[in-house]
Amino acid sequence: MNNIPQVKLGIVAVSRDCFPESLSVNRRKALVAAYAEKYDVQDIYECPVCIVESEIHMVQALEDIKKAGCNALCVYLGNFGPEISETLLAKHFDGPKMFVAAAEESQNDLSDGRGDAYCGMLNASYNLKLRNVGAYIPEYPVGTAQECADMMHEFLPIARTIIGLSNLKIISFGPRPLNFLACNAPIKPLYDLGVEIEENSELDLFEAFKKHDNDPRIPAKVAEMEAELGEGNKKPEVLPKLAQYELTLLDWVEAHRGYRKYVAIAGKCWPAFQTQFGFVPCYVNSRLTGMGIPVSCEVDIYGCLSEFIGTCVSEDAVTLLDINNSVPADMYKESIEGKFDYTQKDTFMGFHCGNTCSKKLSSCTMKYQKIMARNLPEEVTQGTLEGDIVPGDITFYRLQSTADCKLRAYMAEGEVLPVATKSFGGIGVFAIPEMGRFYRHVLIEKNYPHHGAVAFGHFGKALYEVFKYIGVPLEDINYNQPKGVRYPTENPFA
Repeated sequence: MNNIPQVKLGIVAVSRDCFPESLSVNRRKALVAAYAEKYDVQDIYECPVCIVESEIHMVQALEDIKKAGCNALCVYLGNFGPEISETLLAKHFDGPKMFVAAAEESQNDLSDGRGDAYCGMLNASYNLKLRNVGAYIPEYPVGTAQECADMMHEFLPIARTIIGLSNLKIISFGPRPLNFLACNAPIKPLYDLGVEIEENSELDLFEAFKKHDNDPRIPAKVAEMEAELGEGNKKPEVLPKLAQYELTLLDWVEAHRGYRKYVAIAGKCWPAFQTQFGFVPCYVNSRLTGMGIPVSCEVDIYGCLSEFIGTCVSEDAVTLLDINNSVPADMYKESIEGKFDYTQKDTFMGFHCGNTCSKKLSSCTMKYQKIMARNLPEEVTQGTLEGDIVPGDITFYRLQSTADCKLRAYMAEGEVLPVATKSFGGIGVFAIPEMGRFYRHVLIEKNYPHHGAVAFGHFGKALYEVFKYIGVPLEDINYNQPKGVRYPTENPFA
């Protein structure tokens, strides 16, 4: 995927001048060696210029890591550390930063070899707060060389997302469809996050589409689609139009990204789209998302933003689904009960018309959009990608603005069960522990819309840290409470 950042993490070791500098030097070398044993050493850069003990050293280190192309920073307390210089380094570094500290190494060297970084981390965190500097501090930020290397590696998806958001443009087309106030939210918080947005009319998009009539690239794009669909190509007559639309969007992205490096799209797909364009855009949306350019349905701007966050965290395609329907009792009894450790209320079906990447479907078929075809001629509703979503681990999540411009978020880890949905669209049987309570006391109680982003894997830990880093209040980062832990709004006698 070339629509998300590559992180280069600069490691700067610090030392308080009344401690042996050699502690920080040797521990930094051991940290880099430990990282190289387990991970890709190209992800990191060891600042060799100096151990930061003073403000002058801070400036030297800052210039060095910038010159090396670092876009993320790890401040490594090899010993107690200079609280002023190390936090000034974080303040003046333009990018995500983390702080970790060295654990003591042996009971046989607790005199000259004792670094007291355990204590130094307290002073570092205090000074970061004094300077209003945000930084990632792991759950337990003091460790051996290998443990700190693992912490740095866990920081990479968080850093990748923060960098991505600061260089993201969301391109939207049209207002939300009628009766879709659920996906309507103020855009002011986007600017607060450093995200740009370009809002366009559907008419602008339609004009661009018409200008791509007979584009010479269409046959090659159709051939790509035919190869992807294989035997699922049940509507070959619509492929040229879909190819034309995909080229329109890709050209629009390049012409309109401006100074931004990364782009996501909030697209319009009904009610007039089908009759004017002559198809539905679902399959094209799925293809762009598979390329790393997330596309949300129904002009869901925060859904699109959520998808981009998940793409950065997972380095994989994501999808956007309706939290759609309950699992029927007979399906639960036949296919789930006794086979999986979930109650019926832990399960639900996630669905959308056909926007999920083919790589995330067990099999796929090009069809018409069944819901729209109830009111329109079937031939203008062609273009959906139908199939059951692949079984496996997932994280359901969303970042959302309230009407008064406050950010809130949720995430819940679970799985897609290997259960045939016996339905239509891009759809799966999802299971999340204590989903019934989460549905009532988070999704309903806190007024989240029906769209949720889905990342394919368990990424709750990284998403939680991302939402913390960008400033979502801790009380508004929601997750599915385990059994026995009551939600504030939950009836204790229920």
